[in-house]
Amino acid sequence: MRSSNPVFSRRGFSRDNGTAGYGQQPQAGGPAVGTNPYATGNPYAEGATNPYATNPYAPQDTQFGAPQQTRGNVMTIDDVVSRTAMTLGTVVLTAVLSWLLLPVDPANLGKSYGIAIGAALVALVLSLVQSFKRKPSPALILGYAAFEGVFLGVISAAVSTYIADGVVIQAVLGTMAVFAGVLIAYKMGWIRVTRRFYGFVMAAAMGFVLLMVANLLFSVFGGGDGLGFRSGGLGIVFGIVGVILGACFLALDFKQVEDGVTYGAPREEAWLAAFGLTMTLVWIYLEMLRLLSILQGDD
Repeated sequence: MRSSNPVFSRRGFSRDNGTAGYGQQPQAGGPAVGTNPYATGNPYAEGATNPYATNPYAPQDTQFGAPQQTRGNVMTIDDVVSRTAMTLGTVVLTAVLSWLLLPVDPANLGKSYGIAIGAALVALVLSLVQSFKRKPSPALILGYAAFEGVFLGVISAAVSTYIADGVVIQAVLGTMAVFAGVLIAYKMGWIRVTRRFYGFVMAAAMGFVLLMVANLLFSVFGGGDGLGFRSGGLGIVFGIVGVILGACFLALDFKQVEDGVTYGAPREEAWLAAFGLTMTLVWIYLEMLRLLSILQGDD
């Protein structure tokens, strides 16, 4: 199973079976009980084995989507919720402390920015280390969350102080609204995560990131706002696109969590789910903050 999330894109819950997870659920007369139809490189292949069959606690006698008796070392929704709450709580706590302890007044702005950039680089390194590990590490994940929170706290304080007062609360509420909206749409079946959906989101995300990198390079070497993707009308358009991509990432992450619970992923994989969901929510918050800042700055 794979996700658009940078962590999940390298290795999802299914470590050995490629792009499992993105396809339609089996109907009556489909694959045999206890098999995962998405566990091979072909998401529509039938008869593939459960990717968690090596987990002695994984369900061996249930069909996809059927009620299961979870036991032993099997990931549950409660595990994902609790780990995600811990990870997001760490982000929020360190963000608040950074806001309070790292002032962004003119006399201290440079120092605070330097600390924020350093924290962002450390968070990036920790996320890359975790993405290359075979098993999730709670210490790495919580460390990433702590340093990411420092970065978000300083950036949020600076934006609220110098660009748009009150925009941070609006960005937080907007992020929560996107999360709730995507979750409801996913549970109601309005969003169907298929291989085509995954491919479209990944292609759009790669194009978006490449354009942002090009804009950054032009701004560094050419001065000004580069190609103009971060301000004005184009900035608004790209901000909306960024939020929509974040919403798509959430749908892919929800699919991954759902499949992991259904197929009996080991309980430790809940940390990986929490890591991915946190990264996606941080993406949405930053895009929402930038979009609202441009809108209010133009008033």
